[in-house]
Amino acid sequence: MTTDDTSESCGVLQAALRLNILYWLCMFVADSILGYFINIDPIESAPLKLVLFGISAVMTYLMARLLIRLRHRLNFLQKALLCFLMAAVTAPIYTAIDFINYTICQYPKPVDFDPLYSGYTLIEGASMLFGWSCLFVAALDNFEVLERERLLEIARKEALAAQMQALRYQINPHFLFNTLNSIAGLIEEGAATRAERMVLSLSTFMRTTLALDPMHDVLLADEIALQEEYLEIERERFADRMTFKISVPDDVKSALVPSLILQPLIENAIKHGVGATVGSVEVTLSAYREDNRLHVIVENDMPRDDASADSRPGIGVGLRNVEERLRVRFQDAAGFLAGRISPSRYRAAISLPWRSA
Repeated sequence: MTTDDTSESCGVLQAALRLNILYWLCMFVADSILGYFINIDPIESAPLKLVLFGISAVMTYLMARLLIRLRHRLNFLQKALLCFLMAAVTAPIYTAIDFINYTICQYPKPVDFDPLYSGYTLIEGASMLFGWSCLFVAALDNFEVLERERLLEIARKEALAAQMQALRYQINPHFLFNTLNSIAGLIEEGAATRAERMVLSLSTFMRTTLALDPMHDVLLADEIALQEEYLEIERERFADRMTFKISVPDDVKSALVPSLILQPLIENAIKHGVGATVGSVEVTLSAYREDNRLHVIVENDMPRDDASADSRPGIGVGLRNVEERLRVRFQDAAGFLAGRISPSRYRAAISLPWRSA
């Protein structure tokens, strides 16, 4: 038996003990009330009932242990049959204890065995014992359902974490490929010093991003700071014709966002904006809060005659990755739109539930 199985069995046994005590306490109270209406003093009969129901509680606890041990081996019908058999075995014991109690109570008077009264007591005991068994089987099945739901939730979270990690790690090869192409271009141009600075910046950026946990959110301020490190890499290529503007209020910078969610948007803006244009290009990053929503927008200039620009231009690996990460993480609670807002302007916009540190 594994540690998890042992822990689960202990939890079920504790639940069985609590339910057992509660059940027989209720039986004691109910029997005392009913006895009062047939002229049985509940105070005088209390000690004998405590003995009877106490021993019954021990029997049902042992029955519960047997059901727990066999819970994975029997189906519901087999458990119900086992409950009936256990009630049939223990009901005569219940009847015998009740008769002994009555004999002690009547001592020194002799007591004759009354088959009719004993028959009623046997039915009463069988009913209570079988009722307990059925109640416990229902509770046991409910416990197993809850346990399965817990395990399924753990599995779902692990699968989600793996999927999020896979999606997050798609960013790095995609970004690395583009950056290495840029470094190769600088080397071909004879700009060895700039290429060297770009390699150092790339090393710093990759070390930082690989240390991030894809399941942990970061402050928007930290995400923007990380993107500024990325821009240091791209400025080695486009410093003469790229301007980057950030418009984010200080109170919005405390919002939580998925780590590296902005990097594909910035990279897309540079690739399809600055990289595809010969003139000066402006890239802007803005964010604002609207009610309980966070809106983050990245815009960039782009060529008017960009042949690759269809109804959703630039939807490549990077933006698809952002869209999928948002869907996996937030389902329908997040939104992502990307496309031209004018013949020479492109926008990628994210909408998230507002969450702050």
